[in-house]
Amino acid sequence: MAETVNEVYDVIIIGAGPCGLGVAARLREETPSAMFTDEEHQRYHWIKKHRGKMSLVRAQRRKNKGVPTNLQICRPESCCVRGNSKYSTLVLDSSGSRWMERWNRAFLALEIDHLRSPMFFHFDPGDRDGLLAYTRETGREKELFELSGCVGHELSKHKRKKMRNQSQFPHEAEINERDRKDYFTPGTRLFADYCASIITRYGLDGVDQIRQSDVHDIKFAEIEGSKENTKLFTVSTCCGSLHSRAVVLAIGPGHTKMMPWELSPEEQRGACHSSEIGMKFPSPLLAKKIEYREVTNVVVVGGGLTSAQISHVAIRKGVTKVWHIMRSELKIKHFDVGLNWVGKFKNYDKAVFWSADDDRERFEMLQSARNGGSITPRYYKLLKQHIAHGRLSIHTNTVIREKHFDPISQTWRLSTDPPIPELPLCIDYICFATGMQTDVTQMPLLQSMNRDYPIETMNGLPCLTDDLMWKASVPLFVTGRLASLRLGPAAPNLEGARAGAERIAWALEDVPGMTCTGADRPREEEDLHKAFCGLGNRYSSLNEE
Repeated sequence: MAETVNEVYDVIIIGAGPCGLGVAARLREETPSAMFTDEEHQRYHWIKKHRGKMSLVRAQRRKNKGVPTNLQICRPESCCVRGNSKYSTLVLDSSGSRWMERWNRAFLALEIDHLRSPMFFHFDPGDRDGLLAYTRETGREKELFELSGCVGHELSKHKRKKMRNQSQFPHEAEINERDRKDYFTPGTRLFADYCASIITRYGLDGVDQIRQSDVHDIKFAEIEGSKENTKLFTVSTCCGSLHSRAVVLAIGPGHTKMMPWELSPEEQRGACHSSEIGMKFPSPLLAKKIEYREVTNVVVVGGGLTSAQISHVAIRKGVTKVWHIMRSELKIKHFDVGLNWVGKFKNYDKAVFWSADDDRERFEMLQSARNGGSITPRYYKLLKQHIAHGRLSIHTNTVIREKHFDPISQTWRLSTDPPIPELPLCIDYICFATGMQTDVTQMPLLQSMNRDYPIETMNGLPCLTDDLMWKASVPLFVTGRLASLRLGPAAPNLEGARAGAERIAWALEDVPGMTCTGADRPREEEDLHKAFCGLGNRYSSLNEE
């Protein structure tokens, strides 16, 4: 019996994190910051807000002359929402039914009070300086954290050279004093409120807009029983199948944990991955030992910022000592990529990246730009304080060579290479801050796409089209870390979320069967939009009174 397709969405977005929210917001922004200046934004939305209305003074004059008026009341609640989506959209997320659910849980679990990103890193499609403007409008400048040593010349040449030699402040972190206002990081609460304001502005807080559901598979084919004449996507979830003309994959690096070894069911009682910190750390036995003030030892594995945050949180929760192990050198940087890739003057390096001969060359540039995990100067300062108090020991260029887990005492016996003489015989818990595996060929939800529409990959990253599509004729769009070969080293960051959303929004207009730009607009409003964009004859939108 053929399946009956009752509802077909224009777009299904998989992932309600920064990348998914960035795409959803951009699809409702008619004058994106990539195309329009702030003044043009203000003028267009003022014209749109007051279209069909007139000033009270002008209305009163007409009334005195006996001329009928068509004065309308502009309701504040309708003016604050910018536009209606020209696409029917549904968002699927495995973490919850609200935007940024996983992001907020991670920040809460790791007790992160400030973002690592500078002020111009966000996914607001309307204004590059939107976060800075929101901070000033709400009078919350005190919630900003200045990136010390990143701007200006307040340090002596000798001290600056010494910091560079120690890899504490890389050369590309020095910027012009005129841009000081940009190089603050927002507080976690401030950024969350700014995200909430974006959600409200674009009307993305509707009921049932986000469904909590795991996606098992994505297929693209003609469907029997469908009224559509083109191929459709079938998105299989734990709650059934959904259909759409386009799909946006905004899941970050994926959900496959990178571990030094696969944990057995028994070992999982004494260890966890950084993505599970909020649920598994501290374990019930470790929490009980801390409560009874027993001596406890925890090993943290990893060299990135998350590993430093876990070490800091473990000590704050009462762990006696943390043994922080990393297989490389300790790298200290303000950002995970240099400002030459993400700052205001990033065009040169991006141009070199985009003009590379092939994806292998681009991948090498990605590796060089990110250069593994790093820790911010602020967290390095916190770690040094813990070291001074004997609560933390950091061991670089070190790996775990042998391990044994005792299921009765739920403790570990570890040996390392090179050996750590002071390492206790009994370790109470291990936290692996070793990241996620990025490989589209191993993702279960892409098994059908890899089989039916195979594409080239480079070390697990898909070789997408320039529009971030799976293939030219397959409107599966990919953004975030998985789009690094097209967006560059900043793809996993908030900056990449905004850049990816911009490309996807433009490409969606060419998807077969998709709602055209002005289909749901009144003729007058469509003429106004075209005139504002400099398209067609702008005098055609003028009507005589």
